[in-house]
Amino acid sequence: MAQTDGSTPDHAHGNAGADADDVAKVAELVDQARISMLTTMTADGRHVSRPMALQDVEFDGDLWFFVHDDSSKIADIRSHPQVNVSFSDEKHSAWTSLSGTAELVEDKVKAEELWSPALEVWFADGLDTPTLALLKVHVETAEYWDAPRSKVRQLVGGIRAAVTGDPQKFPSENATTRLDG
Repeated sequence: MAQTDGSTPDHAHGNAGADADDVAKVAELVDQARISMLTTMTADGRHVSRPMALQDVEFDGDLWFFVHDDSSKIADIRSHPQVNVSFSDEKHSAWTSLSGTAELVEDKVKAEELWSPALEVWFADGLDTPTLALLKVHVETAEYWDAPRSKVRQLVGGIRAAVTGDPQKFPSENATTRLDG
């Protein structure tokens, strides 16, 4: 479960598999944010981040994105399949960082299941776009920060933390969990 006392949760070190509550919390935060930054590593070791729209609304440990199979991000993933996907949701004062392994998937049935007409902006021929593919990220670890939605509680907590010199006085929840466990 999430730790709010500043200690590191046991499962942050891989001592336990994913707790159902942890997965549900991560799913909630991912669903609220929807837009992410996908970070890949280039062949020469540089990190590159790109905005990506999440396609699957039911987070079960995998994230799905539509991609062009000839894009630079796919070239990066072929060299280094380990990626990070981060979500920032200012509206709900939540941030989520997911690390895992990415793979290119060419599955017409799954593409049809996830397709939305809004995607035609990037894939002009829709599902018939010749380079259309799916990127599947199997999430291995997740870390999130979730602050109270009330800006007043955040302000009061921030002042209390600053005055006491104790960051634990800021009302927030932070947890790291393994999802591949």
